[in-house]
Amino acid sequence: MAAQTVDEYVASFPDDVAERLRKVRAAILAEVPEPVEKMRYGIAAVMLGGRYALHFAGWKQHIGIYPVPTLPEPLESEVEPYRSGADSVTFRHRDELPVELVGRIAAAIVAQRAAADG
Repeated sequence: MAAQTVDEYVASFPDDVAERLRKVRAAILAEVPEPVEKMRYGIAAVMLGGRYALHFAGWKQHIGIYPVPTLPEPLESEVEPYRSGADSVTFRHRDELPVELVGRIAAAIVAQRAAADG
């Protein structure tokens, strides 16, 4: 049965992957004002002002966060090695998880949304 909550979703993974997901989740939540979590499309989402800010998902080989638009420099140059598609960023399980970078990505998306919403 599909996870109904983000907690259930994270808990459904092996311990090592679940721990990585908890770190990604915490980094995103720390940067999104008044975050609301929900399941969307079978993966975890952090909502901002009634719209999604970021989705995060665990996979066999990596953790993904989506959508990640082009970000301002120099942040985009740091994110580029992790891009795996137009709006996808992936962190392979075999590599160290750049938790601080995840937080900066979330903060940049919040700032972009605030600027767009005026």
